[in-house]
Amino acid sequence: MAYCSFEDLEVWKRACRVAVSIYEVLSDCRDYGLRDQMTRAAVSIAANIAEGAERNSPGEYIHFLHIAKGSAAEPRTQLDIAQRIGILDHKTQTALTDELKSFSPMLHALIKSLKPKT
Repeated sequence: MAYCSFEDLEVWKRACRVAVSIYEVLSDCRDYGLRDQMTRAAVSIAANIAEGAERNSPGEYIHFLHIAKGSAAEPRTQLDIAQRIGILDHKTQTALTDELKSFSPMLHALIKSLKPKT
C-alpha cells in the first residue's frame, strides 16, 4: 500500500473521527476519571499510528501499530462500562464499539504489509 503520509491512511482518519466522537458524547459527563481515561485511550490510537509512521524503521512502526491496536481495545471496555452505569445509551456504545473493532483487522493488515517478505 503506497501512501505519502500517515494522514493518508484510512485507519488513522477513522481513529481521529472516533476520538472526536468519544469527546463529543462525553462532553457533559461528570465522571471525570472515566471521561479522561476514555478520551486518552481514544486519542492514543491515532497518535500511535502517527508516531510509528514517523519512526526510522519498519520495526519501530510495527511496534507502534501494535500499541495502537491495544489502544483500540481499551475504550471498548470503557464504553461497555459507561453504558452499564448509564453514561451512554446502548445505541451509542454499540456504534462506537463496532467502529473500534474495525481497527484491529485494518492495523493487522498494515502490520503485515510492513513485515519483510520471506
